[in-house]
This record gives sequence, structure tokens and C-alpha cells, in this order.
Amino acid sequence: MGNREKNRQSGDSKRGVAQGENGIHSSDAMTTSLEQTMAYMDEHVCPDASFDVVYRVIEVGGRRACIYFIDGFCKDELMMKMLQYFIGLKEKDMPESAYEMAKKATPYVEVDLKDKWDDIIFNILSGVFALFIDGYDRCVLIDSRTYPARGVDEPDKDKTLRGSKDGFVETVVFNTALIRRRIRSTQLRMEMLNAGKSSRTDIVLCYMDNRVDHALLDKIRKRIETVKVDALTMNQESLAECLYQRKWYNPFPKFKFTERPDVAAAQVLEGDIVILVDNSPSAMIVPTSIFDIVEEADDYYFPPITGTYLRLSRFVISILTYIMTPTFLLLMQNPGWIPPSFEFILLKDPCNIPLIAQFLILELAIDGLKLAAVNTPNMLSTPLSVMAALVLGEFSVNSGWFNPEVMLYMAFVAVANYTQQNYELGYALKFMRILNLILTAAFGLYGYIAAVVIFVLAVVSNKTLSDKSYIYPILPFNPRKLARRLFRLRLPESKE
Repeated sequence: MGNREKNRQSGDSKRGVAQGENGIHSSDAMTTSLEQTMAYMDEHVCPDASFDVVYRVIEVGGRRACIYFIDGFCKDELMMKMLQYFIGLKEKDMPESAYEMAKKATPYVEVDLKDKWDDIIFNILSGVFALFIDGYDRCVLIDSRTYPARGVDEPDKDKTLRGSKDGFVETVVFNTALIRRRIRSTQLRMEMLNAGKSSRTDIVLCYMDNRVDHALLDKIRKRIETVKVDALTMNQESLAECLYQRKWYNPFPKFKFTERPDVAAAQVLEGDIVILVDNSPSAMIVPTSIFDIVEEADDYYFPPITGTYLRLSRFVISILTYIMTPTFLLLMQNPGWIPPSFEFILLKDPCNIPLIAQFLILELAIDGLKLAAVNTPNMLSTPLSVMAALVLGEFSVNSGWFNPEVMLYMAFVAVANYTQQNYELGYALKFMRILNLILTAAFGLYGYIAAVVIFVLAVVSNKTLSDKSYIYPILPFNPRKLARRLFRLRLPESKE
């Protein structure tokens, strides 16, 4: 973990943050006086005001010294051993310079030296153990961090029938290790950046140097370095809104998110860029097309014929979730269009409430059930589910509010939305479906056609972060790649 952190610190030092919190300039350098150093730390870090900022004055080899660290970020056993070693140093064994102290006299692997206050304070607030020694012009930074973290269990949303059962967590170093475990190549790069004036959130660009689009990589790197926000409070969503600021009204997703390291590793091997954000258990994949959004890991954990069936089924079901209820509404407005063999779809009971109102109420009610399920305690989920099924099922039909046919089609739409794991795509289809319902109810066939045209234009006009077509390889047309997108073919052999 320390090597990655030192790379990040080095990259941040090269970028040269102009001014940090509390007026700390990156050009301000520490002095050799320990008294001035402690006065500076008292003014800017305020250890007496923050209980978790710990400092202790000790004597190292006959010189006064002071250590600073954040409580909860350092390994207790390692801290105790390091203190015992430093306090036990004799004056005759004391190195003359900070460089010799860090490189020769500190019995630890991950040690660094900094003299700029911005770098020093950033490291301390990140959890690095800092040692200041009177007479030394640089701070000795010992990376002994251990972040609070949960286990790498399989994510609840991105589950698969086969395949690995691990998932990303909130600690970015663990996430990079999960990808590195799957790609043991010298071409794999893990580039550390940070964004946010106050949060200084760590961001990792993960890519294969010999396969990535370097123009896109430079574009993303430049945008991250020029992000002007106080903090990435919503993690990857905040970063996504900073990276892609146009066409916010188009609901179709511009990025693909996954909590599975195997999916992220596969995308990296295909030449895509995976963006990891500290404190977020998911990876952002760019560039993203509509085919990337619909694609899932189960397509590859089964034989080609089964994977092809699963993929095409998701495509068909996604389209059905969009057109089913508006088409039913259009046919109910024009019952003469229904062939005799399909007259059974006609409403059997009188319609007390207009169909459009029934559909819109149920669209809202389904989202209400989702929100209730998220906020319901586990011990109450079963009885409340039974109650909701009775109230919104049989009782709502018997009361005359809803027709059974409307309940049936909306139940299919609600369940079918879970055939693909992307939330953004599900809500994009939902918004387009509601628009189609409203236009069909207002203008009949012309409204239905207009809504379908709007749907197609929204998909076609949506751009990826690389400004490429959202429906490539349909536009521009590439038959070989389109076949690979629609059908689960055999894995290609390595050309190297």
C-alpha cells in the first residue's frame, strides 16, 4: 500500500497544488527548528482541538523529536515497535541527515521524505506516520496505515450464477489489488490522481498501456486535474458529473459501473479505462456504449450458445419493458386494430379510472415499493412484503381502482427491469416509457410514433466520453464487431 501511496504523493507534488486548506502553500518548506515545526503544526493541524490527531514529543539519539499521526489509521503493534526503536537510538548511532535517517537507520520498507508542508500535512491526514527531528530539514514519513475495511464479499447487485465471488470495497488499494491479481502484465498501469479542495479524494486510472486510447486517457487525466470542486461528496457520481457536463437531459447512462473485479479486469484488457475512487465500492468504466451497458458477466461464465441466449433475452426484454404498456394503451384506444385471435387482451371489467392514470399511478407506486424495500429493516421485510402484495394486488383490483390487465402488464415491467443490473438504464427506459404513455394518451397513434422517434434519437444522439457513437458498431456500421456484440462468440486467441 505504501508504494502506491508514495506514487500518488509524488504525482501530487509534481502537479503542485497552488494552495491548500488554511492557506498552506506547496512552496512553503519546513525548517530545521523543531519548535517552529510544532508551532506550524499547532496552527494548521490543531492537534489540541481534534482528539484523533495525536502527537508525542520524544528524544531520538540525543535530539528532540516529535511524531504525528491520525488515531485509527496506524497499526498499533508497528507503532509500538517503531517508538521502541527510535527511543532506543544512541547519540553515537544518530545519522547526520534526514536522508540517512530514512534510508539507512529506519527499519521499515515504506519510508519517504518530504520538506513541503502541503505534502507533509496531506500525508499525515491520509494516515501516514510523521517523524520530525530537530536539526533535520525534511520529515520522515513512515507508511504504516491500515484503513477500516469490510471483506471483499460478492456484491448484492452484481451477482452471477458462476464465476468469482469477490467484490470491490471502499478501500481503493484493495480494489487495485483485486484487478492486479487478475492481470499480471507489465503493461498494466495504476495511475493515482486526486480531486477536491477539501477531500483530496484519491482517484486511480487503471488501463493497459499498449491497448488504451491515449488521447482519451490524456483527456480524462486533464479533466480530473482541473476539477474545481470542494469535495467528491457522492464519490463516483460527483466525478462523473464533473467529467461529463453536457446533455444532462438525456437519461441514458454515459458510464458503466460495476462492483465486480472480474468485469473491471475484462474491460481493462479490452482497452477501456477503469476509474476507481476511494470510498466507493464500484468501478467506473469508460468509454461506454449501449452494448456495454447491457452486457453482463454471466454471458461469459456460460458456454457460447447459453451466453448468446442470455444476452439476446436481455435485449428483447429491455425493449418489451419500454413498448408493452404504451402499446397496450394504444390498442385499448383503438380496439378495432386487434385481430380476432387476440381479443382476449381487451379489458373484461369496466374501467373506473382512465388507463393512463392507472399506469402513471402504478409507475409511481413501484418506485415507492423500491424505496420502502431499501429502508425496511430485515426483520420486517417479510410481513410488509405480504401486506404490500395483498393491498396492491387483490385488494386494489377488487376495489375498482385498477383493472387486472393493467396490474399484469405493470407487474411484468417491474420484474423485467431486474433482468439487467444497470440502474441508470432501467430508469432511462422508465422515463421514456412514461413519456410514451403520456403522448399516446394525448395524441393516439401520432403520439406513439413521436415517442418512439424521441426514444431512438435519445439513444443515437447520446455520446460517450470519447465522443464516439453510443450505438457503435451499428453507427458507424461494423458487421464483425456487431456480431461479437450481439452473440457470445468464442474467446479470441492471443496475437502476441
